[in-house]
Amino acid sequence: MDHAAHAAHAANDAAGGHGYPMNFWTRYVWSQDHKVIAIQYGGTAILVGLVGLVLSNLMRLQLAFPDSALGTDAAHYQQYMTMHGMIMVIYLLTALFLGGFGNYLIPLMVGARDMVFPFLNMLSFWVYLLSVLVLLASFFVTGGPTGAGWTLYPPQAILQGTPGQEGGIVLMLVSLLIFIVAATMGGLNYVTTVLQARTRGMTLLRMPLTVWGIFVATILALLAFPALFVSGVMMLLDKTLHTSFFMPALVSLGQPTPYGGGSPLLFQHLFWFFGHPEVYIVALPAFGIVSDLISVHARKSIFGYRTMVWAILAIGLLSFVVWAHHMFISGMNPYFGFFFAISTLIIAVPTAIKVYNWLLTLWRGDIHFTVPMLFALAFISTFLIGGLTGLFLGNVTVDIPLSNTYFVVAHFHMVMGVAPLLVVFGGIYHWYPKITGRMLDDRLGRLHFWITFLGTYAIFFPMHYLGVLGMPRRYNTFEGYAFIPPSAHLLNEFITIAALVVATGQLLFLFNLAWSLRHGLVAGGNPWRAASLEWQTPQTPPVHGNWGEALPVVHRWAYAYSVPGAKEDFIAQDAPAEQGGDHEPYRPAEAQGATEAPAGGAAAEPTQGTRGAPA
Repeated sequence: MDHAAHAAHAANDAAGGHGYPMNFWTRYVWSQDHKVIAIQYGGTAILVGLVGLVLSNLMRLQLAFPDSALGTDAAHYQQYMTMHGMIMVIYLLTALFLGGFGNYLIPLMVGARDMVFPFLNMLSFWVYLLSVLVLLASFFVTGGPTGAGWTLYPPQAILQGTPGQEGGIVLMLVSLLIFIVAATMGGLNYVTTVLQARTRGMTLLRMPLTVWGIFVATILALLAFPALFVSGVMMLLDKTLHTSFFMPALVSLGQPTPYGGGSPLLFQHLFWFFGHPEVYIVALPAFGIVSDLISVHARKSIFGYRTMVWAILAIGLLSFVVWAHHMFISGMNPYFGFFFAISTLIIAVPTAIKVYNWLLTLWRGDIHFTVPMLFALAFISTFLIGGLTGLFLGNVTVDIPLSNTYFVVAHFHMVMGVAPLLVVFGGIYHWYPKITGRMLDDRLGRLHFWITFLGTYAIFFPMHYLGVLGMPRRYNTFEGYAFIPPSAHLLNEFITIAALVVATGQLLFLFNLAWSLRHGLVAGGNPWRAASLEWQTPQTPPVHGNWGEALPVVHRWAYAYSVPGAKEDFIAQDAPAEQGGDHEPYRPAEAQGATEAPAGGAAAEPTQGTRGAPA
C-alpha cells in the first residue's frame, strides 16, 4: 500500500470507516464495526438468556410446590425444560462467547482495524437475530414450543403425544438451521482475521490466550455444526415429508405410522458428534478469558504459556472422539464403550494441565481481589468440581445407573452452565471499561458475585445427592415415589428458593450495567494496567478503525508482568523493544527488524513508529 492509499484509508477511518455517509442507522443498527456488532450479539444473547432464566425458575417452582398455583402441568414442564436447555447452550453461551467476546476482542487483541469481512460480520448478527425470533415464535404457535427435551431425540420429538409436535418442533429445527448459518458466517470471519489480519510482530505465540481459545473454538464450531445441520434437515424432512432417516416402523397411539427403516441411533450419533465439541466451543473461550483475567489481576505472567496453547489444541482435537459417552445407555458394544470411556478420561489430562497452570500463575502472585478476579477464581473452583463428577460419568458402569438422574443435571450445569457464566460475568466486569470508558460499580459487583457464586452452589451441589438417591430427571413431580425420602422433597424446596434468590440477584448486574453507563467512574485508557494490545488503543472506547493512522507494532507477548528492572509492573505489547519483557527465545530475524506478520490485510499497512507503554 503506497503512502497516498494509506492516507486515504486513514481518512476514511476517521470519517466513519465505511466509505458511505454515517447516521444513526448505519452507525448503530446496520453497523459494520466489529465493536458495535459485538454489543448487538451480547445484548441479544443476554435478553434471550433472561427468557431461559425465567423458564428455569418456572420449572423449579413446579418441583418444589407441585400442588400450588405456582406449579405447572407435565406438558408445559417439558416445554420449559426443552426451551431452557436449548436457549442457554446455543443461543446464549455459544453466541455470547463467539459473537460477543470474539467479535469485540479478536481485532483489538491482534492489532487489526476490524474483521476481515465487515459486511459478512454484520450479516451474521442479523441472521442470528432471525434465529432467535423464530425460536421465540414457537411460544405462540398452536401447541406451543416443542417438549421433546433439548436433545430433540426422535422418534418421540415428532410423534403425537409429545408437546409441541406440530409447529413447535418445526420452528425449533428451522431456528437451529438459521443459527448455524449465522455461526458459519461469523466463524469464517474470526478464523480468517486471526490468520490474516494480525499486526506486525503479532506472531501466533504472542497472541493472548483469549484469542487462542476463541480461535480453536471457532474451528470446532465450523467442523461440528454441520453434523447438527444435516440432522436438523433430515428430521425436518421426517416431520414434513414423512421420510424415514431417523424413524423406524412403529405404532403410535394405536395407529401405524408411515415411517419405516430409519435409525433413531443415527440421530444420537450426529447430535452428540456436535454436542460434545459444543461443550468445548463454550469452554475453550472461557479457558482463554480466565487465563487473561488471572494474569492481569495477579500481576504475574501466565505460567506455561506454550503448554496452555498446546492444551487448547489437544482439547479441541480430542473433543471429536468422546461423543458416544453420552450414549452409554443406548446399548452399544462393550468394546465401543471401553474406547469412549478411555478417550473421556484422556481429555481430562490437558484440561488438568490448564488448572495446574492457573494455580501456578496465582502462586506468589500479587493477587488483586477485584470483581473480575473473584469470578475467575470462582470459575476454577466450579469447573474443577464439575469436572471431577465427570470422571464418574465417564465410566460405563457408573454412568448407566446415574445417567437419568439429577447427578447428570448437577454435573452438566456445574461444567456447562455455572462455570461459563461466571467467566461471562468476569469478562464483562473486566472489559466494560474498554467498551464504555466507565467502571462498573464495585460494591454492586461484589454483591452480585457472592449472590451468584454461593447461590449456584446451593442450587446444584445438592443435586449430586439427589442423583445418588436415584431421583430421575425430567419428571415434573415426585409425589408417590416410595424410594424418594422426605429429605429429597425438602431439598427440592431449598434448591428452588436458592434459584429464585440467584435469579433476583441478576437484576443487580443489569442495573449496574445501565447505571454505570452514565454514572460510573471514568475508567481511563488502561484501568487494570494490562499489557495486552486491546488496552493500548489511542482512544477509549476505541473508535472505528481502532488504531488511528498507524497500526501498533508488537514486540513481546501479552503477559509481561512484574518484569525485573521494568519501571512499572507491566510492559505493554507495543512498548519499544528495548524495554524487554519478551518470553520468546532470541530470533536473529527479529533482531534485524524483520518481525513476523501475515501477508495482506490491515497488517500490511506501513506504520509511523510505536507508542510507549501507557502511564
